[in-house]
Amino acid sequence: MPARSRSSSPSRTSLSLIALAEALSQSGSQLEDRWWQQQLGEALDKALAARQGHAVENALDRLLDQRSPAYEILVEQAEAHSESLAFTHQDQAYEALLISAPLLAWTRYQLPGGQLTAQHQQQLIDLMRTAVLAPDARLQLLPELIRFDQLPQSFRETRSWVLSLAQIALGGRRDPPAVRAAETPEDLLADAYFLMGVAIVSKGQALFQWQSTQPGQPPDRASATALWAEGCARITESLFTGCLTEYLPPEAFYTSTRQADQGIRPLTLKAAITWLQTAAHIPGTDLRAAIVACGEQTIEEYRIGFCTRQNNDVIYGCVWPSLSREESSPNPEEDGQVDTWDTLAALLRESGIQDVRRLPGLQAMEFCEDCGTPYFPNMLGEMQHPELPEEIDPEPVQFH
Repeated sequence: MPARSRSSSPSRTSLSLIALAEALSQSGSQLEDRWWQQQLGEALDKALAARQGHAVENALDRLLDQRSPAYEILVEQAEAHSESLAFTHQDQAYEALLISAPLLAWTRYQLPGGQLTAQHQQQLIDLMRTAVLAPDARLQLLPELIRFDQLPQSFRETRSWVLSLAQIALGGRRDPPAVRAAETPEDLLADAYFLMGVAIVSKGQALFQWQSTQPGQPPDRASATALWAEGCARITESLFTGCLTEYLPPEAFYTSTRQADQGIRPLTLKAAITWLQTAAHIPGTDLRAAIVACGEQTIEEYRIGFCTRQNNDVIYGCVWPSLSREESSPNPEEDGQVDTWDTLAALLRESGIQDVRRLPGLQAMEFCEDCGTPYFPNMLGEMQHPELPEEIDPEPVQFH
């Protein structure tokens, strides 16, 4: 979900959105659900079209502070009404959806920029049309792969991307939406790249191939996913030499972003361990890891500090963010929630680190005041600034 800016005094629009979301959360029938959904959808469309996107974020902040069940409802509806759009063009009714296809990459070298040539662009357009989209769907892609920090940061910005790309697809505009410059650190070892675009169909028509199934047959997403991954690997192979890659299927924008968030976490951890073992020449048997949960009242992230067998100084660290309410519980055993501790320990041991220590309690999220680097735990539970030994060059090797 986009980052939100807090406001102490919600506007009339925010209060209206809150009231409609709460009414929908209290509905007791499908008929009433549909009525409130229509009312809420119209209010969201009006707010976003009037460039009052901040009103949506402010309403969400208020519901989150109140721990209201209406929060999840408003999030879902705001995502749907910003990433998709129904409109009329030259007396023809259309529906448009912002889609993205994440490419996850990790390496022990420096990650490539991922620039697409005109040939790459056309090949990816052809692949998406033949493997993913319904035959009558129109498609307009961004001419570049973008990173996490270049994605839309608000519901209003998401909606503006849909409008811009839809107008290009229908011949009414030439320039794609402005994409901010990437601020990705050069020493990053794992990241997600997004192929972004808008798919358009006439109102009521199927958008994806798996929607066009025979009666009694289940949708065949698996075949489309396999064809997409195979084709992407072939097309982008030269761009990601020296990287291990994973290709997630094209999906609606917010769904695909969440899938990329989930998928990049284990790759980031594996990339860090691989780099320590290869570039720093520290065998996995000589590495130790300490894990601590960090946050205020709930777990916002886990921090993994790496030490050697020789001392307890933290030489490197990884952050594992909590991405759902289920992962944020401080007591997963009592609450029946996701036990991230076991997941992290299994990944570390799978990568060759057998000495893994789980530290109790909920640690404050400390950062270095000078450089902003997160502090990570050592084996004694002390939060430290990670410091590589002087003889190790922290910069990944330039491969591309």
